[in-house]
Amino acid sequence: MNVAQAIARILAAEGVEILFAYPVNPLIEAAAEVDIRTVIVRQERVGLHMADAWSRLSSGDRLGVFCMQHGPGAENAYGGVAQAYGESVPIMVIPAGYPTRVMNVDPNFSSWRQMAGVAKLTDHVGDAGAVVESMRRGFSALRNGRGRPVVIEVPADVFAKECPDPTGTYAPTFGVRSGPDPAGVVAAARVLAAAERPVIYAGQGVHYAKAWGELKELAELLQIPVTTTLAGKSAFPEDHPLSLGTAGRTIGKQVHDFLTGADVILAIGASLTRTGFGQRMPNGATIIHATGDPADLQKDVPVQHALVGDAQLTLQALIDTVNGGLPQRVSAGAKRAAKARAKEVPAKIDSTRKAWLKTWKPKLTSNDTPINPYRVVYELDRLVDKSNVIVTHDAGSPRDQMTPFWTSTEPLSYIGWGKTTQLGYGLGLAMGAKLAHPEKLCINVWGDAAIGFTGMDFETAVRERIPILSILFNNFSMAIEIPIMQVAQEKFGSTDISGHYADFAKALGGYGERIEDPGDIVDALKRGIAQTEAGVPVLLEFITSKEIAYSTF
Repeated sequence: MNVAQAIARILAAEGVEILFAYPVNPLIEAAAEVDIRTVIVRQERVGLHMADAWSRLSSGDRLGVFCMQHGPGAENAYGGVAQAYGESVPIMVIPAGYPTRVMNVDPNFSSWRQMAGVAKLTDHVGDAGAVVESMRRGFSALRNGRGRPVVIEVPADVFAKECPDPTGTYAPTFGVRSGPDPAGVVAAARVLAAAERPVIYAGQGVHYAKAWGELKELAELLQIPVTTTLAGKSAFPEDHPLSLGTAGRTIGKQVHDFLTGADVILAIGASLTRTGFGQRMPNGATIIHATGDPADLQKDVPVQHALVGDAQLTLQALIDTVNGGLPQRVSAGAKRAAKARAKEVPAKIDSTRKAWLKTWKPKLTSNDTPINPYRVVYELDRLVDKSNVIVTHDAGSPRDQMTPFWTSTEPLSYIGWGKTTQLGYGLGLAMGAKLAHPEKLCINVWGDAAIGFTGMDFETAVRERIPILSILFNNFSMAIEIPIMQVAQEKFGSTDISGHYADFAKALGGYGERIEDPGDIVDALKRGIAQTEAGVPVLLEFITSKEIAYSTF
């Protein structure tokens, strides 16, 4: 068989169910031959976003794979690979390369060289006999350690070369986990036990480790309030009495008050990367940094204690140590402190949140026209079945407006992101989510700027029968830029954009509806959800105000 066929058989052996792709790459046909579903997108970046969501929502058990042609296909894909790299998502990318005789000729694009800065591993299959080794290295890198893209480039002519059939001889790769240093666990447990105002700061590593139960157990054991990063949102139920909510760019006052007032912070499954889309660690707090990647340690934030290992193993080790591995005096003190916090902390969280929400109630319940986008978020949050939904934001205003006001109650029910913020990411994430969980209502919330980047792939949802609910805020403006582009706007209208996107959705074969009256929000959402249940992709276009108020403290 040829190299393309051999790679397809290796993908099947690794459990790959879908190949996201944009032609022309010989792997597409080879994958179809072995019954791997091929999903063809309108542009490369969206296909990578779909593969990204597939990997995230499977906690890395099922890996997203994308392939594309050499040259312009690989060049266009770069942004999607970079986005997955920034968000630490394991996806396999298999670009075609220029034919061997010209692959080193300037200016021909070389994925394995030029994507090295946004990939965990890049490889080049220059010899048909090296296929098995390259694929095994790639999948092992995806299944172990920090999740990030792996890029394996195959020159166009090498795809057609003959090679042995790997069926029956290729052994699928596997993942291994490692736990933290026991001495470090004891030291960290002592610090947590002695803390007066501890906070847990949970990141995406909790999702990949499936450590939701252990996170909740430790929080309840010591009565420690929990906040999450954007990528970690939904790792802890936000209707729990100890939940502070999400520590993104926009936050509730309870997040601000508890985080800035903490004397000890346990950052678990979080890189503590300094970003404008998250909260900085407060000065003076003792930081326990528990991460799966030692490269995170002391990178942006000075920490006093470090635990390197799988988040589930780390949390379980802390629980076991608190329960039976500390001196009796220390353990007794921790129990007394937890008992006192149980009486005080949930009540303080609740009262602070209620007072903060009261200040935002006018926007959340506004009857103004154009519609206030906060009103749409508020109604959507109250309407949907939280046990059967996956939702994501887009970059810019939708992210900042949703994060504090969307209550996530189930693990992996919210795809949060923000290390890098490419517009249009949310559409592909929602489609990938629906393919991974066809039984769930999958929603992306975006703006009129984001749809300009990836909107044509709404047609992919129609053609591939992926019934998502796409909610668009149309304020005919790049509103978030208004305060910083005042002269350009006044002289040249530089923040003005326009479109009738409901008609656009209908033209592509989906269900489109434009909503201008706030009194119609709930009924429109119900109609949209009903259409998705009937198998039709939906775009609901809400005509909204140029809202630029955010809860940032």
